Amino acid sequence: MKIPPLLAHAVVLLGAALVSAYAAASERLPVEPDPARARELVHIVRQDCGSCHGLTFKGGLGPALTAEALADKPAEGLVATIVGGRPGTPMPPFQTILSEAEAEWIVYWLMRGFPADAGLPQAAARN
Repeated sequence: MKIPPLLAHAVVLLGAALVSAYAAASERLPVEPDPARARELVHIVRQDCGSCHGLTFKGGLGPALTAEALADKPAEGLVATIVGGRPGTPMPPFQTILSEAEAEWIVYWLMRGFPADAGLPQAAARN
């Protein structure tokens, strides 16, 4: 059975539109946490995640988390891994200390080069 040319063109155009929409969605900025929480999140990622993924994120017990290593990974899957963990592996779920929006923010910055750790804000450091 031969596909009519008009239908083939429509399918190609629809596919291109979906790819474009997906690319645009992956480039959108996540909700920015307030500055103190952003500083806490950077500290959590650098210290807690770095303990398994390497303090430079080049890998260790867990895989590398550098922008280069994550370039071909879907952001949604990385967010799901952070929030829900990976059963059967050492990757724990972080849903009790991070919101999904915060996980999206973390993934956004991991995929672009994660900020340096400036330490915990003063109020959090006292707790």
